Amino acid sequence: MVTNSRETGRIAVDAMGGDLGPAEIVAAVKLALIQDRGLNPITLVGDQAVLHPLVEQAGLGNDSHVRIFHASEVITMDDKPLQALKRKKDSSMVRAIELVKDNQASVVVSCGNTGALMATGTIRLRTMEGVARPALAAVVPRDKGHFVLIDAGANPDAKPEHLLHNAILGSHYCSVMLGIASPRIGLMTIGTEEGKGNALIAETHDLLKRAHGIINYSGPIEGFQVFAEHVDVVVCDGFVGNIMLKSWESLVNFFSNMLKEELQTNPMRMAGAMLSKGAYAALKERVNPERYGGAPLLGLRGNILKAHGSSNRYAIRSAIRAANQIIKADLNHRIEADVHRANELLAQSNTATPTLT
Repeated sequence: MVTNSRETGRIAVDAMGGDLGPAEIVAAVKLALIQDRGLNPITLVGDQAVLHPLVEQAGLGNDSHVRIFHASEVITMDDKPLQALKRKKDSSMVRAIELVKDNQASVVVSCGNTGALMATGTIRLRTMEGVARPALAAVVPRDKGHFVLIDAGANPDAKPEHLLHNAILGSHYCSVMLGIASPRIGLMTIGTEEGKGNALIAETHDLLKRAHGIINYSGPIEGFQVFAEHVDVVVCDGFVGNIMLKSWESLVNFFSNMLKEELQTNPMRMAGAMLSKGAYAALKERVNPERYGGAPLLGLRGNILKAHGSSNRYAIRSAIRAANQIIKADLNHRIEADVHRANELLAQSNTATPTLT
């Protein structure tokens, strides 16, 4: 089951990354294949001695959709990103990314060390032509649907041209994942009036307005508007985006635990909770981070999808399905054309100079 064949369209799964271990990842692959037999083929990257018996136990030993690519090392959550890249060149994460670089796979899915994944992806794959910095995109629930938050943590020190690229990256990802043909773009700031925000916001706002033929820019958006049905893509730097994402995730857990405590305070409330069980289940599904499974690192010459380190088989299954959608949509080729147009606009701009390295 070991493969070294040259084949695009595959999903390379880092089978050794994540808190729950390779058994959970193999279980996720089985769930994904049960749900969709039209799924692109999968290469599990990791220690063959560990993976082979797990694949056999899962009943996937003779499944032509599943192969194993041997990697003898594992990058742990405690490893420092650049040191791990240098010292663990035969790790499952590095080998999975190299499969994409060598056109033996089209997407990497990993639950491993976020810093190592971003550093390895950026160094091994490089950014696509015209994109200055990669960005993490996260799908977050809002009123009557979901929106894409970008950048969710990859680039905390952004320039206006980076945020213009983020808007393009997020717009295309939103179209693929949420099925919105012309996503409405909002720029995260502290007020919607002209002139509100810092110099970065002011310059980015001007750029986004001039990019109206490339993106569907709706204007600035404030924090209290984010979860209303105002925009489909929220653009910000990685510092703001990471705080927003982690605050939302912790808030979901806070209200969930608080609601559970309140509903168990007396028999009458417990009875009411039983009667409302269906509504609570529907609400849980709407805010469930497992629904989309991960955040792609967009803007590279290859596709990387980062799932939470604590992801269970259902979240990893969702990440594999998202990877499949990215392949079928040919996401990067669609992005490149708009980035080229945006950089022509940047070259003509008096307020920003493109940084293309």
